[in-house]
Amino acid sequence: MKNKTVENIGFTVLGAGRSGSGIAKLLKKRGARVFLSESSPAENLLYFDPEDIKSCNIDYETGGNSDRVYKSDYIIASPGIPYKADILEKARAKGIKVISEIEAASWFCNSPVIAITGTNGKTTTTVLTGELLKNAGYDVKVCGNVGLAFSEVINELNSNSVVVLEVSSFQLETIDCFKPHVSLLLNLSSDHIDWHGTFDNYVNAKFKINKNQDKYDYVIYNSDDSNLKIKSHLFNGRKCAFGFSESSEELIENEDLEMRCFVNGNGDIIYEKNNIKEVITNRNEILIKGSHNVYNSMASILAVKIYNVTANIIMKTLKEFPGVEHRIEPVREINGVKYYNDSKATNYDSLSVALESFPGNIVLIMGGKISPFQGVNDFASVDILIKERVKIILAIGQSKEDIKKYFGKFTDVVLFETLEEAVNAAGKFAIKDDTVLFSPGYKSFDMFSNFEHRGSEFKKFVNKI
Repeated sequence: MKNKTVENIGFTVLGAGRSGSGIAKLLKKRGARVFLSESSPAENLLYFDPEDIKSCNIDYETGGNSDRVYKSDYIIASPGIPYKADILEKARAKGIKVISEIEAASWFCNSPVIAITGTNGKTTTTVLTGELLKNAGYDVKVCGNVGLAFSEVINELNSNSVVVLEVSSFQLETIDCFKPHVSLLLNLSSDHIDWHGTFDNYVNAKFKINKNQDKYDYVIYNSDDSNLKIKSHLFNGRKCAFGFSESSEELIENEDLEMRCFVNGNGDIIYEKNNIKEVITNRNEILIKGSHNVYNSMASILAVKIYNVTANIIMKTLKEFPGVEHRIEPVREINGVKYYNDSKATNYDSLSVALESFPGNIVLIMGGKISPFQGVNDFASVDILIKERVKIILAIGQSKEDIKKYFGKFTDVVLFETLEEAVNAAGKFAIKDDTVLFSPGYKSFDMFSNFEHRGSEFKKFVNKI
């Protein structure tokens, strides 16, 4: 739904973070009645500027949610508020429509949107896709869960603009009319079950990225991911697939595909459309290392080929793109020991990807907030990699005792009270040609405000050595 009329329609925005403040201002500018409600005190809010909100004539409250939140036609909920939260359940019972910021912002977006979701790799793929389009001459707005909120870029769009939008399952859960021109589904594994309740609910939320697409739109998916492959026949729009395993080419070949991208036996990344194959580059030429980044690159290639980006531009960009902050990010080399910040690894799938990126001699710093949904299966998913590649684990956070109990059976585990203590100790355990890898495998909220804060602290401590 484009250019929806919201004049004199009432909206309550729950959460005064970047997306909440952004959508409140956008709706107010379009003539809506807007009330911004934040449960946290104003002094704890990173992106909330009360003077800015006042200047827009937006009523607001901080430090709690009053009953005024229910005096509206719509509630736009922060992604941090669970779908089944009491405040939202009560709103639905009163007949108030609950939607996400990306839904409301999409009403005013007349530029094509490339929307990217998945359990892992979203940020890297989003930023890389934006870089490829920028290098091809497009006016690109990279937003969503990376940098600016979707609502913050709406007023900057022009006829040459393309929006590259990272979207989470939280945001997709409450969409209604949101309709990207291109949707990317990178992978699916167990995550955020505490928010969604079950893995099936999580998967269904992710798949909503495709629900409003039609025959003129594109859906790009990972054919190596069984959770995506098994439901690919249900996708709307023109299907495009990418894959990496030895059987991927055959699997993809049997699909009714508009385009495909795969890696051949020589490691060449092949783009194919209408039975015409084009070598983009060799996987070893991509600057960001690891098999996961081959997947991310193939997804981005398919997305930008829809916008006629040439192989030369793609190849040059892949050779120069350095990756994103907090994702296997090189920090520093000290006496032949390389330090990497992978704070974005908030689950064991991401931890596994990081461990696979290094051949061995890893001093691993890990640990964080305990999740009731992380169990023996998660530990077992990385135990072979830890046995083969990790010389010692330096464990921190709520989960440190669990880490020692499980992984202490086959590698040394030392416990620390703070990240700084672990970083300082890492330099003593590591010798020349070792890698110190900070890849927590857990969420950050036991000790830090978010993974960005956690990663920045890690880098600060490394640079103090």
